[in-house]
Amino acid sequence: MDTTKTADPTAPETDTAEPQAAEAKADLKDAPAAESAEAAQAPEADLTDEDLDDELHDELDESEERSEGVGSAASAVVAAGLGLVALSGSWVSRVIAERQTLVGQIESVNAASTEAKIEALYGDAWHMTALVNGVLSTLALLLAVFVLARPAFGAPGRTLPTWVRAVSWAAVALGALGVLLFGLMYFDILAPLPKAA
Repeated sequence: MDTTKTADPTAPETDTAEPQAAEAKADLKDAPAAESAEAAQAPEADLTDEDLDDELHDELDESEERSEGVGSAASAVVAAGLGLVALSGSWVSRVIAERQTLVGQIESVNAASTEAKIEALYGDAWHMTALVNGVLSTLALLLAVFVLARPAFGAPGRTLPTWVRAVSWAAVALGALGVLLFGLMYFDILAPLPKAA
């Protein structure tokens, strides 16, 4: 006797009902996620050209502020370095002074008086040293003043970082001291040439 059962063609299939129910549940779960994704994308679609231009201008302003900040910081450090080099004596001033000493030795052969020989051998070299270092001090002073004054001519509300202002004021002090000191030396007010007996 055959014990296998054949499926009744008129009976509803139970196997296909379960996958259909699972698909319906999955569709219900996916619907809120799709709606939230559409809602998240909706503001981007609503952006106008003006909004995009404003965002672009804001990004450009931020990049300009960074570049200006870097430039101001570098200028302040350079100004302070120039002021220190000028006060301690630069290599350029030493080379020019040695050259002027050599020229003075050549000219001292024809000098008639002792004072003329002292001036040719030492005075001109000292004056050239004071002149070169005074020029370096002036450059340091001008650069530091430019860094401190730049925010006043830029966009309102922009200020320099505290350390940049501190370095710039230090450069102003070093530059002003150098200009005063080397100006007095150049005009023989400070440390004048010795007089011959």
